[in-house]
Amino acid sequence: MPVARRLLLAAVAANAVILRAAAQSAPPARVRGTITAVADDAITVTARDGKPVRLAMTPQTPITAIAPARMEDIRPGSFIGTAAMPQPDGTLMAMEIQVFPESMRGVGEGHRAWDLQPGSTMTNGTVGTVTGTSGRTLTLTYKGGEKTVTVPAEAPVITYTKGDRTMLVPGAHVIIFVSKALDGSLRADRIGVGKDGLVPPM
Repeated sequence: MPVARRLLLAAVAANAVILRAAAQSAPPARVRGTITAVADDAITVTARDGKPVRLAMTPQTPITAIAPARMEDIRPGSFIGTAAMPQPDGTLMAMEIQVFPESMRGVGEGHRAWDLQPGSTMTNGTVGTVTGTSGRTLTLTYKGGEKTVTVPAEAPVITYTKGDRTMLVPGAHVIIFVSKALDGSLRADRIGVGKDGLVPPM
């Protein structure tokens, strides 16, 4: 085999090893679970798989309360998000609905893969039309696209309000957006905590 070809193959193999290592060390984008311990600089959560996860945090870590909302809160022009399952006809079947307050309009706008369950997506956009029995079919528009969303009766509807560290107590249910620090530890970038025992559905 020519030397150049051997060098090329070796480089490809080395790159594959590096990519595999990076994938294995990549932190989860989100941690969902129940708080088990809170310290000044860290929070420990029992994740959905039953494993404890410790995440660093600071006094400046944003904390948002997640509270119940109603389908009646959604009207044309509302900015909402939905974790959903794509349907064969191209529509979405909502697993939950997030009604964003006006101060959060535009956050995360678009359509992308999500990790609530295999194959799920997240779509954040502006409601165009609301039709069907009890307003359970929505047209959701975002930059570059539009989706029709069916919201089953059992899909929870939530909204966001201001939260603070007093909500971070053992037993509270959270969804935490995570990044990895330079030392390899996990860091809580944003914490959403269910109000009055609510389990974040997203």
